[in-house]
Amino acid sequence: MRPPDESTPLDRHLGGDGRTVGDILAPLLPPQALHGSVLFVAAHPDDEVLGASWLLRRSPGCHVVHVTDGAPRDAALRSPDAPPTREAYAHLREEESIAALTLAGVPRDNLFSLGAVDQEAAQEFVTLTGCLVALLKALRPALLVVHPYEGGHPDHDAAAFISHAAVALMARTGRTPPALLEMTSYFRHREALVTGEFLPAPDGRPVATVAFTEAECAAKRRMLACYASQARVLEAFSVGQERYRSAPRYDFTRPPHEGTLQYEAHGGRTTGARWRELARQALEALKLPEAPWH
Repeated sequence: MRPPDESTPLDRHLGGDGRTVGDILAPLLPPQALHGSVLFVAAHPDDEVLGASWLLRRSPGCHVVHVTDGAPRDAALRSPDAPPTREAYAHLREEESIAALTLAGVPRDNLFSLGAVDQEAAQEFVTLTGCLVALLKALRPALLVVHPYEGGHPDHDAAAFISHAAVALMARTGRTPPALLEMTSYFRHREALVTGEFLPAPDGRPVATVAFTEAECAAKRRMLACYASQARVLEAFSVGQERYRSAPRYDFTRPPHEGTLQYEAHGGRTTGARWRELARQALEALKLPEAPWH
């Protein structure tokens, strides 16, 4: 495992409109977050490309960690043409991810998996948080990019939980944790699926929108094309822009929004109430306060 490369800060890498990454993210983050390595924490293989392909391609020396292997235990939740076993499907998704990340300049050795089963990350909150703390200590990223807490997928929300918990645990022991930056996922609003946007934060914190050039759209399409097993799902996502936001503090024991969550409405094997109870138990086990977002 190589140490982070601190010789290539993010503000040296241009966006398609001529602005540097620093220009775009500086209004969202403390200065030190722009001068170090980046760790992307994604629930499944492909989430980091869907939400943050632009930043991936401009983060030299970055690492990517997948919370789950992307392979549900229930065969009905896998793609129709998936391999016959869960293990084979997980391997396929890993190979697809390696191909996509290679196009972004991320070497295979910089990809990690925490190994949770797709749809079941919430059942391992404490273990996964401990694994992420260990990675943060080893890699020392200045910036951690992760999903928001929005009720789109239970594993997306789990990735948010363990990232916030790991940062809180590091701060509690006197270590300097990375800043938390959010990439978009998806959520349910007025009975419809919303992609590429954030649920509004109560404090109205700013969102940075990166409009893609034709070349950037083509680059993202090439990366997404590597995920052949997910082709039908990925059709619902636009490649024209990406949005980023500094992460608010969440109260993971409360619903992310009123009404039915996306994963409750579309075949999820858990409920929001069950997910939040697991979060409450994990917060208690980790001795972390149940602080609402601000």
